[in-house]
Amino acid sequence: MACMKLGSKPESFHREGQTWLCTTGLPSDVTIEVREMSFNLHKFPLLSRSGLIERLIEEFVNEDGSGCVLNLNDLPGGAKAFELITKFCYGVKIELTAFNIVGIRCAAEYLLMNENYGEGNLIAQAEAFLNEVFGNWVDSIKALETCEEVLPYAEELHIVSRCIDSLAIKACADPSLFNWPVSGQNNTQSPAGKVLWNGISAVTKPKATGDDWWFEDVSFLSLPLYKRVILAVESRGMKPESIAAALIYYAKRYLPLMNRQASFNDTSHVNSGTTIPTPSEADQRALLEEIVGLLPNKKGVTCTKFLLRLLRTAMVLQASPSCRESLEKKVGAQMDQAALVDLLIPNMGFTETLYDIDCVQRILDHFMVVYQGAAVPSSPCIVEEGQLLSQADALTPMTMVATLVDGFLAEVAPDVNLKLPKFEALAAVIPDYARPIDDGIYHAIDVYLKAHHWITDTEREHLCRLMNCQKLSLEASTHAAQNERLPLRVIVQVLFFEQLRLRTSISGWFFVSDNLDNSQNPSGAFGFPKTDAQERVVVANDMRERVHELEKDCSSMKQELQKLVKTKRSWKIFSKRLGFKQKAECCNPKDRKSCDVKAPTPSANGHLYLGHGQVAH
Repeated sequence: MACMKLGSKPESFHREGQTWLCTTGLPSDVTIEVREMSFNLHKFPLLSRSGLIERLIEEFVNEDGSGCVLNLNDLPGGAKAFELITKFCYGVKIELTAFNIVGIRCAAEYLLMNENYGEGNLIAQAEAFLNEVFGNWVDSIKALETCEEVLPYAEELHIVSRCIDSLAIKACADPSLFNWPVSGQNNTQSPAGKVLWNGISAVTKPKATGDDWWFEDVSFLSLPLYKRVILAVESRGMKPESIAAALIYYAKRYLPLMNRQASFNDTSHVNSGTTIPTPSEADQRALLEEIVGLLPNKKGVTCTKFLLRLLRTAMVLQASPSCRESLEKKVGAQMDQAALVDLLIPNMGFTETLYDIDCVQRILDHFMVVYQGAAVPSSPCIVEEGQLLSQADALTPMTMVATLVDGFLAEVAPDVNLKLPKFEALAAVIPDYARPIDDGIYHAIDVYLKAHHWITDTEREHLCRLMNCQKLSLEASTHAAQNERLPLRVIVQVLFFEQLRLRTSISGWFFVSDNLDNSQNPSGAFGFPKTDAQERVVVANDMRERVHELEKDCSSMKQELQKLVKTKRSWKIFSKRLGFKQKAECCNPKDRKSCDVKAPTPSANGHLYLGHGQVAH
């Protein structure tokens, strides 16, 4: 820490209670009161240095013959600053440091201690030392902290702005290029070099300094000063990522709720050993709103997890609607980076649901506004399961959000207070193309039907329109075919599309097999064996026999469907004939997607109409 020594005389003052006395032997002829302290001094040393004291002494009227008494209760820095100023006037040894220089500089200006009252007066000495303080990071921090005590005077003398500019320059520069003491760095001497086998000594290199080296130091500043430091480093071109990280550090330090986990039962705090007093709710609310206003607008700079925790804290502290709306928009712009656990925001409103469904709905709406133009062609009518899985591998932001929303719906579905329109509204926001497979939305629907067993058949039918039975995996289709919670129309639809998918797969295999078979040379042409081709023919014959058997089963199924499609009771008989003996409880697929598909309609001649002019034989 920088230090400047002034004066050469030994100490000549001592304190008795609330009074400072000079021990020079001469009687005191002036008493100066600074708040609770009194200083019994002599006029001449003070007159020779301070223009204000000279004027006050001249204006003082001694009506009762008592000694001169002056009142300086408005002196910046108070009694501590005046004690050092008094010693300076008497030539006693004093030390200027980063802790006292701001108060002394402001007090010297207040007392008019300029060059008109002696060469090398206190204002000039203090300014010279301030320039030295501004050249050092730690001293600049200490000086800026002390500006709080004399803020109006420090602002008028531009001490605050000069401190902030000094800090901003250093924070935006590489500290390794300068000899700045930086928080977290080891300032001790490096150990002696270790002698290697070839006689060359190696000295341990200092640790590299990261971009976050200045976060902790500036976090001790009050919110108004901290805000000005952040704006200063931003104006000097600091990366938005570093600014966001600094704000996260500051928020976690002074917002205790930010350190809580997303779970209801977890009440642990980060930095539990800290001695920082907990601010009031009003102070925390003001702090949170300021931090939200300082966050960079660039997408992806601030992590979504922090934004969601900040949003939940804003709800608890009842922050302004504009603050919460700003956070929701920031989260919505990068919702594809969110985690499911962070979306489970406890409900702070008047609705009865456990989690805040409306908030997630608004976030999702903001996301859809951002990605509205990214339209993708709809999926084909009949696709194989392998094609569905290959499409799911290419994750886009929309697909990732679709999976996230399906997971959220499955988590909130057991809530008995969750109304069907709200569930459907949230699920319907995701477009059809965003779900390569619909296992996720099927799982959410199944959980909802299990928890809300009292809803009507019409409502069940309407709810199941959220999923596309064509886009269910084999595992989900098998589960749905045995799921008594689903409407009969949906179960028939699942079975029908599974049959068409199987026939499509087999037909495609035969097409490839026939091409391979025709491409082989005849055995008699060149005398070469046809071992591989013969094996393919055998396999093809086996597959044709299996197809004939499937066609027979399909014909039987069509006849049974014409008789049994209208009643649940008939469906139970039908399921036994098909071999579905186990009842489904719940399905837990990996991916989650949605689409509305019309059920196949049986005709009078035994055909099933799929829509768009397609007929299944």
